[in-house]
Amino acid sequence: MAEEKGKKMKRSEANTVGSTNASKTASPAARPAGAAAKASEGSLNLQNLEVFYDKFRAVNNVSLNIEPKKVTALIGPSGCGKSTLLRALNRMHETIPNATVKGTITLDGIDVYGPLVDPVRVRRVIGMVFQKPNPFPTMSIFGNVASGLRLAGASSKGEIAGIVEESLKKAALWNEVKDKLNEPGTSLSGGQQQRLCIARAIAVRPEVILMDEPCSALDPIATLKIEELIRELRTEYTIVIVTHNMQQASRVSDSTAFFSMGEDRGGYLVESGLTPQIFTAPTQQLTEDYVAGRFG
Repeated sequence: MAEEKGKKMKRSEANTVGSTNASKTASPAARPAGAAAKASEGSLNLQNLEVFYDKFRAVNNVSLNIEPKKVTALIGPSGCGKSTLLRALNRMHETIPNATVKGTITLDGIDVYGPLVDPVRVRRVIGMVFQKPNPFPTMSIFGNVASGLRLAGASSKGEIAGIVEESLKKAALWNEVKDKLNEPGTSLSGGQQQRLCIARAIAVRPEVILMDEPCSALDPIATLKIEELIRELRTEYTIVIVTHNMQQASRVSDSTAFFSMGEDRGGYLVESGLTPQIFTAPTQQLTEDYVAGRFG
């Protein structure tokens, strides 16, 4: 297995995640502003994934294909492991003491948990937007978006400024903040802060954006703007969103995966498919009961 993962990582030097020895130019984090991504970039595959907190198995034997440049919604009752699975996709789960992962997660065929893979670079290629907006409180609007670029080694002020502007435009925020870029990120409204966090995530040129209930703390108008933004961003990025809002899942996603909880309280995948099929003609009665609001 180690030999096989090593072979996969050799391909990564010219592809996606990159090893600790790969050149910086191989990483999407170093891709020039405006550079086009290959059509294949952003394809995630989960095989027999199990996620543990110490001995507790929070996610049980999940196999799932996540198509590139599409929106995949993860739905299901609270506690069924959706957010845990999301954090496992970019190795944030392993930052928790005694948290472990079994099975395989690949991005464009590269093992995300391979022995030579740098988890910091994984988190640049697979970005995360959290449930509550979390702009860096000591940084300006400009500084928030530029922070990841500087950590990735960008030093040209002109290049950084160009990418910050581009990212804020993609996040539908530029026109609202272009005259106050030096003001604190925390001075923005809740919805604006969430779009700022999205701009920060896309500034480092990810292939995948993970969103953990990104609208749960927002009012309906701000929620609508985030949903419109998600639909626009899917032309460039693979998006995986956790949501408890069935209407939102049906509005923004191309595919939906429904999770439930077993008797051991471990989350498992009930079924997945195109969103219209999951919401109108699911194959499992449990799915039908959930999307109809009979439980959850």
